[in-house]
Amino acid sequence: MDYQAIYHDYYQKIPSDIKAYKQGNRRLVFGYTSDLDVLISWDNETFNRVLAEHLEGEPAVKKFEIIDSMSDFARIVSYYMIRGWGGEIEITNNLVCETLEDLFDIDFALGGTCAQGSTALGTVGFPSVVHITDRSKEVSRLMDGLGIEVISNNGKVPIIEGATQDLPVRHMILQYPKNAKIVINQNLHFAPVSNRMIMDYDKVHKHVPIDPDFLAYCEKNAENILAYSSSGFNAIVDPIIMKEKADQLSVHYKKIRDANPDCLIYFESAHYMNQDVNDMVFERLANAIDLLGLNEEELVHHTQRHGLDTDKDDPVSVIEALDFVMEKYEVTGIVLHTKDYAMYYGHDRPGVDFIKGLTLGNLMAGTRARIGKYGTYEECGETLAQLISPTGVAFAEALEHIETKFNAYLVPSRYMSQPTFTIGLGDTFVAGFMTSFIN
Repeated sequence: MDYQAIYHDYYQKIPSDIKAYKQGNRRLVFGYTSDLDVLISWDNETFNRVLAEHLEGEPAVKKFEIIDSMSDFARIVSYYMIRGWGGEIEITNNLVCETLEDLFDIDFALGGTCAQGSTALGTVGFPSVVHITDRSKEVSRLMDGLGIEVISNNGKVPIIEGATQDLPVRHMILQYPKNAKIVINQNLHFAPVSNRMIMDYDKVHKHVPIDPDFLAYCEKNAENILAYSSSGFNAIVDPIIMKEKADQLSVHYKKIRDANPDCLIYFESAHYMNQDVNDMVFERLANAIDLLGLNEEELVHHTQRHGLDTDKDDPVSVIEALDFVMEKYEVTGIVLHTKDYAMYYGHDRPGVDFIKGLTLGNLMAGTRARIGKYGTYEECGETLAQLISPTGVAFAEALEHIETKFNAYLVPSRYMSQPTFTIGLGDTFVAGFMTSFIN
């Protein structure tokens, strides 16, 4: 298959898609969380100095892990790094945040899947309606000028008009490069791949407050929702809170789908701090959503938790895992995004071009990985010069020889052995995937 031609074809249609989308009344909707990310610049020497001073024993991670001290930080983060893993851990002591900010150079960026997704889409040229939890001026400024609207007592307003005087919610993010040198008890290790750790000092997202005005607006204007992307519950650790949230949203989504059967609800998973909460999200929201999005690590962890060992590098094993999730939760389809490919697995829907969404999701995420920010239309075009992932192509070829229970569409990603940026790539992919619904 000529993937280069597929990328070029969908890329060239973006301007006409934007024009048609803006002329219509229907909009993409994103919810629910946002924060101010504190980006920690990687410094090999400083990190190893932290390990030498604070690492007690061997790297390790326990169940229901938290970071309450620099020794916790050293033990947990080194464990993830030597495996090339990314993850999300709660910080319970602000002194850890202050210490990291003193030790490393930092920068600020936007956090939250819906905030990043809507901003990435707006940077290309597609406006949207969003619900964000952190509406501080710092966060709102990062999303301003892109046609993004929020809901207030007066209905839809530009995002900067909905800004509050509240302080921003901060998440500490450490991105480490491939082959980072990690000295553990005088033994040298190398990070096998580039990845990132998210460390939240955040009490807001333990319960994710959702504005009732936003829910009421969506229900009243359901016919004008093209598709609805939801996410943001991964920091909830109390199953009772998650149950209440899931029950509330199940009713909300049903009202929207009853009023507008063409509106698909896309739910993006994440690395959950409490896996029991993760299970509850899947089980209680499965009947209320249409599409479930996740990356390969989340697929492996979820299936292993339910007794199925999945090899993310084996196409047969991946399909078996997707079959397991499809049959367990009975969703319309699953969107699997990885560094080498993106796949839609499930049922077709009239008027929805999943290959388009996979392609533009890969392109937008690849652009962010290449230049370190959300890409404009022109910058996404420059990413077309990047090679297509050989691993993704091999996976696609193997898939052609596997008999699947559901439709399987796969698009290899743009290949970068040393990405400039690995933060928010999944969130940016979600933005591009939402173009599946624009025609």
